[in-house]
Amino acid sequence: MTTTQDPNRAHWVAVARDEPVDWGALATEPDGVDDAPVDDPAGLWLHPGDELPGAAVLAVHGGGFVSGSVRTHRRMFGHLARASGVATFVVEYGLVPGHVFPSQLGTVTAAYRWLLDGGARRVAVAGDSCGATLALALAVQARDDGLPPPASLLLMSAWTDLLATGASYDGARDPFFTRPLVRGLGAGYLAGTDPHDPLAAPLHADPGGLPPTYLQVGADEALLDDSRALARRMHDAGVDVRLEEFAGQVHSFQMAAGRTRVADDAIGRAGRWLRSTLVP
Repeated sequence: MTTTQDPNRAHWVAVARDEPVDWGALATEPDGVDDAPVDDPAGLWLHPGDELPGAAVLAVHGGGFVSGSVRTHRRMFGHLARASGVATFVVEYGLVPGHVFPSQLGTVTAAYRWLLDGGARRVAVAGDSCGATLALALAVQARDDGLPPPASLLLMSAWTDLLATGASYDGARDPFFTRPLVRGLGAGYLAGTDPHDPLAAPLHADPGGLPPTYLQVGADEALLDDSRALARRMHDAGVDVRLEEFAGQVHSFQMAAGRTRVADDAIGRAGRWLRSTLVP
């Protein structure tokens, strides 16, 4: 049952205090979703039942490139799979410092090719935070390398500017993300790569020709301007882009799916939109 409390904000307050947290427990267990682990590529299928044939969602978890996993995001992406009625594959990738750019992008791209080779005729890509970074970079790389493009992109609390230049860092009511912290996370991922590299920080990529994109972002989060700047660039390039800001919400608020009305509303909107982009 949903509540009006905000366990997601409480989570980030606890993280800021260096208190133990269980990110994977933020969402409730989604009803009617079966999971099936995959060894190669490493990840997890989420099957909502009565699935849209010939379609799949590739889901990419967040965590600042230093944390997060299939386990932490299984429930949220399960709610998304149920809302969309589309089989969803959550991909696992290596974390900093053992894995740095472009390792994560290579893993996500390999999973995308695997879905296409496995018979999915239409694949949407969804991600939160740095998962959105990778989802967008995948679409840019597919376009530039001549791969079949994703049908659409769902980007939640997208991290697109690794230098954290947005003014939203200055006025946000964000309990955790600060400009120095985000710049440090970005530096760890880049490992010396130019922070303007379009595949590492896709805010700087040419958005022309990218697929329809839906951005969801919390109006109180420090990364708000990352989504706003990307949406402006996409709009100016003629991309079919939609941006929704959710009042009072902070980073990756959809992780509280099943516990808050706003998370359920956002997941419902995202699921319906994803399905509309995947119907033949």
